[in-house]
Amino acid sequence: MIDLSTEYLGLKLKNPLVPSSSPLTGDLDSARLLEDAGASALVMPSLFEESILASEAAAVRFLHEQDLGFAEANSFLPVPDESVYLSELDEYLAYIQSLKSNLSIPVIASLNGISSEGWTRYGKQLQEAGADALELNVYYVAADIFESGAEVEARYVKVLRELKQHVSIPITMKLSSQFSSVGHFVRSLQEAGAEGVSLFNRFYQPDIDLLTREVVPSISLSSSYENLLRIHWVATLFGKVDLSLAVTGGIHNAEDAMKALMAGADVTHLCSVLLKQSPQAVAQIEQGMREWMEEHEYASVQQLKGSVCRERAIDPSAYDRANYVQVMHSHRGAKGVWR
Repeated sequence: MIDLSTEYLGLKLKNPLVPSSSPLTGDLDSARLLEDAGASALVMPSLFEESILASEAAAVRFLHEQDLGFAEANSFLPVPDESVYLSELDEYLAYIQSLKSNLSIPVIASLNGISSEGWTRYGKQLQEAGADALELNVYYVAADIFESGAEVEARYVKVLRELKQHVSIPITMKLSSQFSSVGHFVRSLQEAGAEGVSLFNRFYQPDIDLLTREVVPSISLSSSYENLLRIHWVATLFGKVDLSLAVTGGIHNAEDAMKALMAGADVTHLCSVLLKQSPQAVAQIEQGMREWMEEHEYASVQQLKGSVCRERAIDPSAYDRANYVQVMHSHRGAKGVWR
């Protein structure tokens, strides 16, 4: 019997397949389908502090300032009922409670703040609503050329340290790959109290509309190729830090998941594959993993986890400069092309 169980952020999971933040995890019916398909936990869509503040500002205008500038209208405007108006924060907290009431798998809330007060205030409320763990989605673009890399890292560590003083549930940091020394930074987060890291947040890059000359949002779903960057760093970190390691980005099939686990991941997050196919993709990946493990005589995820990490690889240098040199020498042009 193949044992796919794993542990992530202190949570005992039946398998390493965890749907990440997406529209599917933000809808109760879809969340149920994900659980039925075999998901062992799920990460909720991120709660953005900017959205909360905008929602609260709209509520103030609607509930308390509707007659501003039109005093004569005050006599016939209906008295607002604040009890029926739910802010974005209220809806998110209610959704956590709904997920906990309807699902049997752990629920991981995701928070993206912009202020020290926001991180602390909303983090506490997410815990009180029943979240089993908290993912800090600190998506920050270092556009200030006078801000050093050390200062950028310190921003993340400060957020984590302050929040750890107010919440007791496990915290994982969702990181970008845009750091000069990923390993050293992850170790700093461990020392600051993080229970895990999720590698990596996709670096969303805006496009330029040539006709309007506007900078416009641009998004595309991931491919399996993106998994390779995550594998590289998980394999480097495995055994060197005492943290849960999650691979997020580029997991599209059982082969992708197996590579991430062999590199040292505790879980693999799923997103694009679910949006492209359906929640049923979870079951297909799980079945593929079982078949692969049975064929290659692995009895459990624990047995294979980290088996091809940097320290255990047949040629550890293949993860480093040797890989770059070999790749540069391996390219061959098309037939008939002079080289």
